[in-house]
Amino acid sequence: MPASIHKYATVEEKILYANGFFDTLVVRESELSPNKLYFRDDLRKIWLYQANCLELMDYLIEKYPLGKFDMIFADPPYFLSNGGISCQAGKMVSVNKGAWDKSRGAEINHEFNLEWLKRCQKLLNTNGTLWVSGTHHVIHSVGYAMQQLDMKILNDITWEKPNPPPNLSCRYFTHATETLIWAAKNHKSKHIFNYSDMRVENEGKQMKSVWRFLPPASAEKIFGKHPTQKPVKLLERCILASTNEGDLILDPFNGSATTGVAAIKNNRQYVGIELDQDYLDVSVKRLNAVNK
Repeated sequence: MPASIHKYATVEEKILYANGFFDTLVVRESELSPNKLYFRDDLRKIWLYQANCLELMDYLIEKYPLGKFDMIFADPPYFLSNGGISCQAGKMVSVNKGAWDKSRGAEINHEFNLEWLKRCQKLLNTNGTLWVSGTHHVIHSVGYAMQQLDMKILNDITWEKPNPPPNLSCRYFTHATETLIWAAKNHKSKHIFNYSDMRVENEGKQMKSVWRFLPPASAEKIFGKHPTQKPVKLLERCILASTNEGDLILDPFNGSATTGVAAIKNNRQYVGIELDQDYLDVSVKRLNAVNK
């Protein structure tokens, strides 16, 4: 981790939340991150921060050492921006998504995964759970890090995509799935699982760990898009399975706020962390459009 991560500047922003939520949280701008509240909707209980997620989670841990969140959903960098190609809308396109998605090597990638997972674990309430999505480029590192932290892995979910892009090289099977790992804070946690709701959604049968969802529809991208954007229905299922109405959800890799959209639609509170201002602007537009 960069040595400068804890060398904060003198700029401070005191954030006062309505109804005592978060009480007063003091954050400071640093060399790596603005660390500021970018958007708030106290009525619907939504807060977006422009920040490096490691730094902001450190502030939250200092404020709430016993945990604060009922659920965390994380869609971290996959480290697959390696100059490869894919197919999109019938055209050959680069898989490169940005500097944030480039691999630094297996050891450094794993160290990063371990660091953000440590913070997520600390921020979960006693019975809170964490969902992490990823491809094979990152998900095995995530699973191993969870075991290192003595988290309790509850399920690994296979998200099957019915219409994946074809493999242009014809040297591999077509990549048609992503994996979600669902884990509890530790082995003593009594996690929430809304079994009956999931059974009703699955037409009276036990829901299996293979889920089929189409990628985000064009209507979910009208304000802009994120290269690893997830479908709202996928996030809704995670939320409905593992939280109750009014629960507080965190997404440390907010992206375009799909987790926030799903949270609002299902009467949950939401905190998102995102460093990129363009994606924050897309997020604000999407969140403002929900239920309107």
